[in-house]
Order: sequence, then structure tokens, then C-alpha cells
Amino acid sequence: MDFLAATFVTLLASCQPHEIEPSAYLRDLLCLIPSWPARRVLELAPVNWQKTFEQQDTQQRLAANVYRQVALGELDEHSAKK
Repeated sequence: MDFLAATFVTLLASCQPHEIEPSAYLRDLLCLIPSWPARRVLELAPVNWQKTFEQQDTQQRLAANVYRQVALGELDEHSAKK
């Protein structure tokens, strides 16, 4: 468990020098990881995030993610379960 906590702290701390809002980054990261190709995982690191976030593939994945839609208030929880 310490490794997991250290990983999250490191990711969030790495957001500041790259001018990334940590909670938005973490939300989007957790939405992307399940469908993200393992060979492209370094694209999700804060140092690469802005470029990755701007890619059409990333935007499509995020737009299709129901959990992100709920988190952003674009979809209520009851609609998401249907």
C-alpha cells in the first residue's frame, strides 16, 4: 500500500511544475487507464500530459467515459446506470 500511496503523491506533485490541475489530471488519468494501451503508458505521465490530452484519441476516450461525464456534471448518476 505504501507503494501505491507514493505513486499517487509523486504523480500529483509532478503536476505543479507542468502547470496541471491535480484533481482534473487524476480524474482523467483514472478514466483513461482501463482502456489505455500499456505500450503508451508514459504518455499519461505529467511531463507528457498536455500533448496527450490534446490528442483526438484522448479526447474521444474521455468524452465517451461515463464516469467522467458524471464527475463533470454532464450526466447524472441515474442516467449513467441506464
